[in-house]
Amino acid sequence: MIIDLEKYRSKGLKLTPQRLAILEYLDGNTSHPTAEDIYRAVKKKYPTISFATVYNTLQALLRIGEIMELTIDPERRHFDPNTTPHHHVICTECGRIGDVFVDYSDKLRLPENITEEFTITSIHIDFYGVCRHCKKKKGG
Repeated sequence: MIIDLEKYRSKGLKLTPQRLAILEYLDGNTSHPTAEDIYRAVKKKYPTISFATVYNTLQALLRIGEIMELTIDPERRHFDPNTTPHHHVICTECGRIGDVFVDYSDKLRLPENITEEFTITSIHIDFYGVCRHCKKKKGG
């Protein structure tokens, strides 16, 4: 995949070789990696990269709206380079995260006292279950 470098430059992101490696890793990535996952992957190509560089790059990408942060795992945050509105499904056994591209906004009706108090700007729903792989391992 080809990364649109000008898009990042126009948003003020300095593009170092390490940051480019992080962007390459995230480009089209649907695994919802943690900062640690990204660090381990990029360290193979750039052995001297620090975890702080990865973390700071992720924070910069969050600030400019190029990734989403998922806080569905109490142990660690996950990152999603797909910023189009969508939901997630999480395996309660292995923690695998999948994308759900269905718009539920017309099906959800919040109580009037909430809609009077808040203007809803986005919806994010998390579904929990057991993935096919874990179910198979359990013999189900």
